[in-house]
Amino acid sequence: MKILVPVKRVVDYNVKIRVKPDGSGVDLANVKMSMNPFDEIAIEEALRLKEAGKATEVVAVSIGAAKSEETLRTALAMGADRAILVEVEGIVEPLSVAKILKGIASEENPDLMILGKQAIDDDANQTGQMLSALLGWSQATFASKVEIGDGSADVTREVDGGLQTISVKLPAIVTTDLRLNEPRYASLPNIMKAKKKPLDKKTPGDYGVDVAPRLEVIKTEEPGGRKAGVKVGSVSELVDKLKNEAGVL
Repeated sequence: MKILVPVKRVVDYNVKIRVKPDGSGVDLANVKMSMNPFDEIAIEEALRLKEAGKATEVVAVSIGAAKSEETLRTALAMGADRAILVEVEGIVEPLSVAKILKGIASEENPDLMILGKQAIDDDANQTGQMLSALLGWSQATFASKVEIGDGSADVTREVDGGLQTISVKLPAIVTTDLRLNEPRYASLPNIMKAKKKPLDKKTPGDYGVDVAPRLEVIKTEEPGGRKAGVKVGSVSELVDKLKNEAGVL
């Protein structure tokens, strides 16, 4: 079984985001970048399935600037067998990403695609669902447990009311939640080996996809600071303020 895992290069989750003075976007100058945390979980799950004998090959895919090769090398150092980089400058919207991934899936014929449920830069949570629709494959989102059977996968999902377990036929799309696993660290020997693993470079044109944005960002601004709290003298005063001032009751 072949598993395809898309990964995205994003601002590291430990970095405090700065907005450009003109409000045109986020300032990325001299900012640490890393693999999207949900995608790390997706890579880890694919590797665990391979180590359990359920998969034979793990292919990492990234769509973005040339520097995304660093992110793919991280995936290779974790244990992925090979990688594909689709070079695109600028922001690529979820629908364009899904269309490119559909083209890659048509070439690679994977049995399973595992994606992070969302990227921490835009929090869109759209690519997996769009890809499922484009391919006509089964989908299981927000997975906290994945078990591969004979031609199917049992996926436990985190929903508002608790946990839900569903069975989907392969090939399928699975998106990962935080509690699925704990990603491994790449060892130094594996980091060195990753430099020699195959990494193919493609363009959106190879898959007939136009990545021109359909959305326009009007303005980006930081959230306002928290206002100072107030003390109340009684429960009735608290209820009054929650009802008439905060509007939460």
